[in-house]
Amino acid sequence: MSAKHSPEATPAAGAGQPSHGFFVRLYTGTGAFEVIGKRKLWYAVSGVIVAISILAMLIRGFSFGIDFEGGTKVSMPVDGAKGQATSEQVETVYSEAMGQAPETVVIVGNGPSATVQIRTETLSNEDTEKLRAALFDAFAPKGTDGQPSIQAISDSAVSSTWGGQITQKALIALVVFLVLVSIYITVRYERYMALAALAAMFFDLIVTAGVYALVGFEVTPATVIGLLTILGFSIYDTVIVFDKVEENTDGFEHTTRRTFAEQANLAVNQTFMRSINTSLISALPIIALMVIAVWLLGVGTLQDLALVQLVGVLVGTYSSIYFATPLLVSLRERTEVVRNHTRKVQRRRAAVAAKSGTDADADVDDVEDSAEDVVEVSTPAGPAPDKPAPGAKPLRPNRPSGKRRP
Repeated sequence: MSAKHSPEATPAAGAGQPSHGFFVRLYTGTGAFEVIGKRKLWYAVSGVIVAISILAMLIRGFSFGIDFEGGTKVSMPVDGAKGQATSEQVETVYSEAMGQAPETVVIVGNGPSATVQIRTETLSNEDTEKLRAALFDAFAPKGTDGQPSIQAISDSAVSSTWGGQITQKALIALVVFLVLVSIYITVRYERYMALAALAAMFFDLIVTAGVYALVGFEVTPATVIGLLTILGFSIYDTVIVFDKVEENTDGFEHTTRRTFAEQANLAVNQTFMRSINTSLISALPIIALMVIAVWLLGVGTLQDLALVQLVGVLVGTYSSIYFATPLLVSLRERTEVVRNHTRKVQRRRAAVAAKSGTDADADVDDVEDSAEDVVEVSTPAGPAPDKPAPGAKPLRPNRPSGKRRP
């Protein structure tokens, strides 16, 4: 017997096959990443994140912009005829001119376009002009033509009444958005999917607000606009995953190949690449916006918009995969249909494992393929395909019927 046909020369099953790497499994979406099975871990992680966010909001609070609280903001180029202005120097000049310390003094941007922004309570026109004159005498900021000019120092004032109106309108816009999205989700999905999607949306809202409170980002109207935008992105990402879950679990109770949780886990794996690509496509322009607008141009409004969007994209991607879908499975597993189906799958696997002598926790696809084979063989649906019907003429192998040997 040649080595080619020798039993000893035959490789073991699976030997010599290339092992699939992390990125291959991620791209193909074969269900190799266990997300639903570790949902208790993700619940714990999500709970910690929410707890930190709530504590940050309660303890640190929010830093509202001038548009919400009212006040006066004075902006001046950092580059002046008398050198580069620092936040400490500007604060000293303000205190000497006005007799009190400003609320905040920050430097926005970098390089020649950097500006120093002073925020304080609402100043009268006389006090504003007095402050501008003091800043010009101390730093002589340069205008657009490169020459010292007092016109390079700009100011804007918002009354507290106007700030209250802006706050009210922002809250109304947020509430209307949440109501409309809730109606859409309730109509679009069955109740358990709707509950999970709404919970994920509020998770994103709480965490994004908590991050702002934790790091001290200033809340402006641009922040509210960005928040509404990322909540829409979060719903979009959740809808992508849930559509795949809905497709995989359609008629799940009529098959014993996988449990509901396993079908949902497969759906998450199959949408991994889509979620990652969507997040990258959304995050890259935001990062570019932050670099160009903040670091190069020093535009504070764009900074507020970019920061909330970046935080929201990251949080929304996490919640759609590691919070919304596990929560959906937990809710569905409380129903009688899913519980009965899970027990049916487990009994079938145990029966197949006992008959084949394999472990009950063997590969799901292999065990279920064997189970389906058992069902097909043991089900008396008529004569076996390899047995001739009664009265049929015998056929010789590899010979068509009705032909005689020449």
